[in-house]
Amino acid sequence: MIIGIIDYGMGNLFSVEQALKKLECTVIMSDDPEILEEAEAILLPGVGAFPDAMGLLDQKGLSAFIQSLPQKNIPLLGICLGMQLLYEDSTEGKLTQGLGLLKGHIRRFEKGTDRIPHMGWNRLHFPRMPYWLKDIQSDTHVYFVHSFLATDTVPEQVWATAEYSGVEVPGVVGTGLITGMQFHPEKSGDFGHYLLEQWIANVRRNQDEQVSNLSRD
Repeated sequence: MIIGIIDYGMGNLFSVEQALKKLECTVIMSDDPEILEEAEAILLPGVGAFPDAMGLLDQKGLSAFIQSLPQKNIPLLGICLGMQLLYEDSTEGKLTQGLGLLKGHIRRFEKGTDRIPHMGWNRLHFPRMPYWLKDIQSDTHVYFVHSFLATDTVPEQVWATAEYSGVEVPGVVGTGLITGMQFHPEKSGDFGHYLLEQWIANVRRNQDEQVSNLSRD
């Protein structure tokens, strides 16, 4: 299984690369869309500011590449800032258009919220099961670090949430082959590893189904 990690200069990719290798994935890290085309699934990581990230993606021709993935039936996973980039826009620093693959907007936690950023371990609650998740373990704590969150989302696209200072924070989101995780699964212990494992297993099933369909044709 070949996973492409979009390396656009926003974040330390070592931990997520190692997590994928433990799951027996071959990892390609690149900012070149032509090289990333070789991958069977794409991971969009990110740490930093939304406007800077979108500027780099646009500059490198990666925005159009990412937006084309659903039409190509290529699974996509956005992590932390990478998840936020999947939405329509963000007001971090200035109003900036996002990739628009998910309905909703990225906004800062409101004043009066407990300490910002939302940093540390928090429990996920699953109002809807992601289709790729086999079952839920007893301990669903994952590691968050963020000051902005997805708002005005489509309920059916929010699979898991975490409660922080009375705010329901979208934690796992998605539609079709697009998935986002606001937390860092690669830094979230056994449950984070389990979520990555389940997502990768679904990617493999998706590939097997495509091969099976081609053989029938």
